[in-house]
Amino acid sequence: MSKPLTDHEKRKQISVRGIAGLGDVAEIKKSFNRHLHFTLVKDRNVATPRDYYFALAHTVRDHLVGRWIRTQQYYYEKDPKRIHYLSLEFYMGRTLQNTMINLGLQNACDEAIYQLGLDLEELEDIEEDAGLGNGGLGRLAACFLDSMASLGLAAYGYGIRYEFGIFNQKITNGWQVEEADDWLRYGNPWEKARPEYMLPVHFYGRVEHTNEGPKWVDTQVVLAMPYDTPVPGYKNNTVNTMRLWSAKAPNDFNLQEFNVGDYIQAVLDRNLAENISRVLYPNDNFFEGKELRLKQEYFVVAATLQDIMRRFKSSKFGCRDPVRTSFEAFPEKVAIQLNDTHPALAIPELMRNLLDIEQLDWEKAWEITTKTCAYTNHTVLPEALERWPIYMFEKLLPRHLQIIYEINQRHLDRVAALYPGDSDRLRRMSLIEEGNPKRINMAHLCVVGSHAVNGVARIHSDIVKTTVFKDFCDIEPEKFQNKTNGITPRRWLVLCNPGLADIIAEKIGEEFLTDLFQLRKLLDFVNDEMFIRDVAKVKQENKLKFAAYLESEYKVKINPESIFDIQVKRIHEYKRQLLNCLHVITLYNRIKKEPNKKFVPRTVMIGGKAAPGYHMAKMIIKLFTSVGEVVNHDPVVGDRLKVIFLENYRVSLAEKVIPAADLSEQISTAGTEASGTGNMKFMLNGALTIGTMDGANVEMAEEAGEEHLFIFGMRVEDVEAMDKAGYNASEYYERLPELKQVIDQISAGFFSPKEPELFKDIVNMLMNHDRFKVFADYEAYISCQEKVNELYRNPKEWTRKVIRNIAASGKFSSDRTIAEYAREIWGVEPSDVKIPPPNEPRQSGASDSQPVSTFFYI
Repeated sequence: MSKPLTDHEKRKQISVRGIAGLGDVAEIKKSFNRHLHFTLVKDRNVATPRDYYFALAHTVRDHLVGRWIRTQQYYYEKDPKRIHYLSLEFYMGRTLQNTMINLGLQNACDEAIYQLGLDLEELEDIEEDAGLGNGGLGRLAACFLDSMASLGLAAYGYGIRYEFGIFNQKITNGWQVEEADDWLRYGNPWEKARPEYMLPVHFYGRVEHTNEGPKWVDTQVVLAMPYDTPVPGYKNNTVNTMRLWSAKAPNDFNLQEFNVGDYIQAVLDRNLAENISRVLYPNDNFFEGKELRLKQEYFVVAATLQDIMRRFKSSKFGCRDPVRTSFEAFPEKVAIQLNDTHPALAIPELMRNLLDIEQLDWEKAWEITTKTCAYTNHTVLPEALERWPIYMFEKLLPRHLQIIYEINQRHLDRVAALYPGDSDRLRRMSLIEEGNPKRINMAHLCVVGSHAVNGVARIHSDIVKTTVFKDFCDIEPEKFQNKTNGITPRRWLVLCNPGLADIIAEKIGEEFLTDLFQLRKLLDFVNDEMFIRDVAKVKQENKLKFAAYLESEYKVKINPESIFDIQVKRIHEYKRQLLNCLHVITLYNRIKKEPNKKFVPRTVMIGGKAAPGYHMAKMIIKLFTSVGEVVNHDPVVGDRLKVIFLENYRVSLAEKVIPAADLSEQISTAGTEASGTGNMKFMLNGALTIGTMDGANVEMAEEAGEEHLFIFGMRVEDVEAMDKAGYNASEYYERLPELKQVIDQISAGFFSPKEPELFKDIVNMLMNHDRFKVFADYEAYISCQEKVNELYRNPKEWTRKVIRNIAASGKFSSDRTIAEYAREIWGVEPSDVKIPPPNEPRQSGASDSQPVSTFFYI
């Protein structure tokens, strides 16, 4: 390992990471050496950097386990209402540093590792990202788990333990190439397999009508093996659980084939069952109706609901035996939150459990189901909404199809009674969409089967109520809510930007880490020369550090005085990376036209992955990298403009780039971005936003004052008016000379001289069928970017705006979001009770003489 960083002494003074006591340091060193010795005895004689990482991970995990057991024990004694967050994605990133921060161990570990002659940052960089998500939806789920634990809620995250997460992106000759993300190849020190809770999940088969009611028979069984990951709250000793299911074939899976002599094929066919948890579908905001995906969606739901029912029956006063036989209290003790429509099958599956297994009548089962389930909508893009073909359900989940038909019939009977003769309304509101093939509208199923439906930013929730679900809102307006997204300040400030967290703590104390609204106190320091200087200094240090990283990774020398202009998110037409690209080419043309003019230097970075089958998104990456090739090697341009595509954007890279950003690009067409959370991360870390009035940008502008963001372009009502009048891209092309020049250059092959026709699809789309109206906002965007340059020339005024933005970012904590979910959807109150740590006696009156391990069941 290389020698420690020279700023170690400065790092270990950072107050928000915890004070290192000598006893803690000695104990951590002892534990580290014990774990390292165990690894070496088992495997080899010489320690590798990965061995050091695993030794440290196991050392930190030791501090978690006792608290984890205590938390579960506490829940069984207190019997609180439990929250179950169902999501097909959890984009967790790395765990080590986050755990150290939440346990208050960061400085003690830093000092111990330093004394052992190692470097903590280097060890942290060895950890694989847990990339079990595509983007915003999965990362939101991860932030929510952190907040639920930090707010003392008895909460569980349920998902799939994908063997391969979101693909690793390589850029080869400017093209995206996908590589498998084998994140488990070295093992995962943060998870615990729980084979004792393995559960059967059924597929296929047929429905038999018996005297006891319908029976789903002749099914194929796949086993769901749970793997538990601890989720620590911030310094409150609460450790919740994320339970991810892995598919296992049962031993008798297809082995009847053995009787006809094909034993080898029978064993190989076990893979078909285990494929269910093999890979994450790499599609963001796009529905792909594959049978394997439907299997994944049912797999997680079926295993989770068995787990929930088992826990509901037994979870009382520490008793392991089933003690509840009545389901009257189910909605008072169980909340199920559906993170988008992917876990929508929880609704018919809960009905199946209550009807077929627990033998409740329909009305009672439906009342319990609707009171228990709530649904979060994440998108209004039509191509993203799930609509499963009936024939697929008939084959895979025949009993669920019957239940959905019954739900739909009762729902339509109610609508017909309210609106007699309105057949068009019945068609619009049906769960079943006519056509070839007929399809089930999963969003409609979620709305009908939930007691609460929420969007994820105020503007998005309004659009949901007035367009996508207008008919439903007309009938049950009280069902529809808004819950503006948030981010956890532990990861997205303390972990990724300790320098900024520290200077904030010096000014206003540390309470902002659990109450981000405290940042408002920074408004008192907007004109404080010392604080302005400190904030600017931290930003410059972050930029220098990231510039060094870029130089080592991309061999491009960056001017650290330039504006770090950054757009990092999934590549999608609606996010309009193309608008950014047109601005880059416009800047390039201006520099070439007036080479002696003094321009504000700018480093433009775009990062993000394109879904492997999304041709236009891949072409956008190729265009941006091709523009970079021309710009970065043009001697006339020099260091006034650099263009970099950030390869393999992921959580751990976000933690590096966001603290270094000056300008955050949030430029989606108004009305298309549900919320965004990257915009909040940039705001909290001292970047200024250039953006449209879309998603959470609207509320950010409200909190900080619109004059402290760079807002441009059409509003939602403008876009709607343009849709009605018709959008004509040629008008803008003919009227705006700079835009015409840019499009002509792309079209003529200026950026692809060896393949002049390479970008014809992009040009054709922009000119003839651009749903997201890039040209309509081009002029306003270019003009707004000039305002950015103007302000950047005045560093003190720029930093004042930065401070105002940081001070206004309190609303965008996921703690606030989760507190709203808790009170307004789940019917529970956040708790600031601090569970006693393992080294202190419990205060509940329960005996401590019983070994804690017997309480470790969840």
